[in-house]
Amino acid sequence: MEDDSESTFWNSITKFFRQRDDASLEALIQEARTEGRILPEDASMLLNVLRLEKKHVADIMIPRPDIICADLTDGFDEVCRLIVTHGHSRIPIYKENRDHIVGVVYAKDLLKALLAPEGTDASPPHPNLESILRDPLFISETLNLRRMLLEFRGRKKHIAIALDEYGGTSGLLTLEDVLEEIVGEIEDEHEPNKPEELQIIDEHTLLVSGRAPLEDLNERLGIRIESEQVETIGGYLSELAGRVPRKGDTFTLEGWRFTVRESDKRQVRWILAEKLPL
Repeated sequence: MEDDSESTFWNSITKFFRQRDDASLEALIQEARTEGRILPEDASMLLNVLRLEKKHVADIMIPRPDIICADLTDGFDEVCRLIVTHGHSRIPIYKENRDHIVGVVYAKDLLKALLAPEGTDASPPHPNLESILRDPLFISETLNLRRMLLEFRGRKKHIAIALDEYGGTSGLLTLEDVLEEIVGEIEDEHEPNKPEELQIIDEHTLLVSGRAPLEDLNERLGIRIESEQVETIGGYLSELAGRVPRKGDTFTLEGWRFTVRESDKRQVRWILAEKLPL
């Protein structure tokens, strides 16, 4: 974000949190959406902001085994390889094991170290990682996302290490992860092109992305599934189950059987939709 737009965003968020209690705000937003005084997508975003209070770091963080990180002894070249391979601009660094995160390496700091001083041709020697580490931001995995958003702002950080009750590393969270809870998934230029959200297998069977909008699914299948709380089929199945459904969980809706094919701790990724015989 540019400085001016970022300042405006944070000021708006802070002002929003200082309004009336969440219950009355949610009712006002729902009423405004119903009466057409606010666009549906804007209403959804505002409602998502309110719901940050009810979600916690552990609900959306990248779990410990999936964190892209490096040992302090891995060296400069290995961290560069991780950045190129995974497209991350910040890499956590640990000492001995992932319970001892000692800092974060920023890609821009690596670039500075690689550039020759102005007016010279010789490349500088690679520094050791410890000399360019930035202090990590540690937070509790139980912190709610509203507090987490304000913590990112106050500390001017974009990445945080989540700790469990014993002080061990339980996961990693980025500012982008929290913002996606408000505005939806943010496309990453480093990610490969994503497959179609509705993939036809045969006349009566489809493979459906968990992020497929209910509106699109209703139109394609000729059904009517609606919710005031969520907009995607993955979110709808999670709403029905009261948790994120696991692989193999099935739901029968409007003459169709929806079977979860792939999911993780955070979301339903793929669902098999099968038309049931009459």
